[in-house]
Amino acid sequence: MKHFLLLLALLVSANAFAVGEDLGVGNAGVSSPLLPGIGQNNAQTAVQQNGQSANARAATPTAGNLGQSVTNSLVIPTAPQLADYEKNTLSDVFGAQLFTGAFAKPGASQFNPSYTISVGDSIQVKLWGGYSFENILVVDPKGNIFIPEVGPVKVLGVKNQDLQSALQAAIGQIFTSNVQSYASLAAAQPVRIYVGGFVHHPGLYHGTSLDSLLHYLDQAGGVDPERGSFLNIQVKRDGVIRSEVNLYDFLLKGVMPLVQFSDGDVIFVGQRQNSVLVTGMVQNPKRFEFQDGSIDVKELIKFAKPTAVVTHLRIKRNTGTVMNTEYFPINQTKALSILSGDEIEFTSDKRPGTIAVRVQGEHLSQQEYILPYGTRLGELIKAIQFTERSDKTSLQLFRQSVKARQKANLELTLKNLEASLLTARSGTAEEAGLRSQEAALVLQWVDRAKEIEPNGQVLIAKAETRDELLLESGDIINVPVNDNLVLVSGEVLFPNTIVFDRKYSVNDYIQLAGGYTQNADNSRIIVAHRDGSYDDGSKIKSIAAGDQVMILPKVDVKSRQLFKDITQMIFQLAIGARVVLGGR
Repeated sequence: MKHFLLLLALLVSANAFAVGEDLGVGNAGVSSPLLPGIGQNNAQTAVQQNGQSANARAATPTAGNLGQSVTNSLVIPTAPQLADYEKNTLSDVFGAQLFTGAFAKPGASQFNPSYTISVGDSIQVKLWGGYSFENILVVDPKGNIFIPEVGPVKVLGVKNQDLQSALQAAIGQIFTSNVQSYASLAAAQPVRIYVGGFVHHPGLYHGTSLDSLLHYLDQAGGVDPERGSFLNIQVKRDGVIRSEVNLYDFLLKGVMPLVQFSDGDVIFVGQRQNSVLVTGMVQNPKRFEFQDGSIDVKELIKFAKPTAVVTHLRIKRNTGTVMNTEYFPINQTKALSILSGDEIEFTSDKRPGTIAVRVQGEHLSQQEYILPYGTRLGELIKAIQFTERSDKTSLQLFRQSVKARQKANLELTLKNLEASLLTARSGTAEEAGLRSQEAALVLQWVDRAKEIEPNGQVLIAKAETRDELLLESGDIINVPVNDNLVLVSGEVLFPNTIVFDRKYSVNDYIQLAGGYTQNADNSRIIVAHRDGSYDDGSKIKSIAAGDQVMILPKVDVKSRQLFKDITQMIFQLAIGARVVLGGR
């Protein structure tokens, strides 16, 4: 009885193993990892022992499923290594962005004329005339296809472009006349390729003999940018190196060697060799790899591709116990050697020769002036031809560097205001609700304030040393026109432009614009003069032609600190951009 039960258990185990083999269990996408150091013979043995029967079944299409049985029988790899692809995208290593999953996607089979026919390939054969035959034949392990009435035809090793002539020659030995033939590759051999070495996920990956080296590397997550080499990639078969690939040839020259894979081939990515970090004014600010102990700057320039404005090279030497920095003109560095670990920065160290200044407004002279570096404002004013309507006493200067500082200061103030809103504490739930509503309204106001651009105006009209001011490239000089107009804006019912009248006071102009709105703060009135200066409207009795009267809004918030911050922001916007932004 015991012997009978033991025999029954063995039979059940054998049947389960057979079912597992038929379903391809354990062969889905990626098999056991192949780590650096595992030999080629072990890989080949694993293929022979575990994959021959399944591979033979996958490579046997029929006429009814042409174009899909071989392709669809392949088990597509598991979900892409998204974390690895993201790591590659963010890496500063040159070439890492190559592997983001695009090459891992299965594509349509397109045969190269130089493709060499291998065992497992499918060939569509048609004969007509005195003898008719049509079928899809698979190259058997001996390298033959069998055609009825013709017999075995040797096609192993024949190039795709020579397939038709080879088949016709074999048929001509049997049928001397009146039989025509046509042959074309229908499907490539399904293969399993080991990807080992310094990749993110070494393992066994599926594809076809037509798939590229990049396809299999991408399935493995790509070359590990921290450890792997983009210069030393080997393709091995039976322990022998068949091909060596340098991916820099593909990245920089578009050259990729044609590698035709067979089942059990190994792609091995070597360890990263020497490297140097390049930054600055280059098209490729990356970390580059090189094979020898050093690399010339001339070669490095081919990789990094500096922009046309580069004049100098800064080298930070990191070898040894002392870090040194060197600085060279770019035209004196062609033969300079760069060592592994060095950091290179391409810079532009140019002295300004001339500057460009524009003159706008009411004048008869040219609009653009190209002046020597160091020209002063007084020299330019002498060259301007004014008209009778020009207001020479209220010249305006707008400067890009001042505008940038005003914008930075505005953004910092708004950022601090947002922080104070989001970190404010509440004593009760009711107070927390009120603060939340108030904060939402203030944040909307902050978003609108962020869109305002300061004008970068420099107040020069009342300066005693105005003519001594050094001009900068990009400066704009505006000559105001004596137009006898006054602009009233802000919290009035009808913001408008009104003809200047000496008899009118500030309040008269406000009344002519419809008077204050309900949201107006009539104690906060700014009078902006044409020359860029400002006065408190509540303290002056009369205004001049060309002035702008701005009525600021009330600030309706509960927090004293918020009231102070927003009030200050409204005032800064009115001064820096001549814009009145509502308090809520």
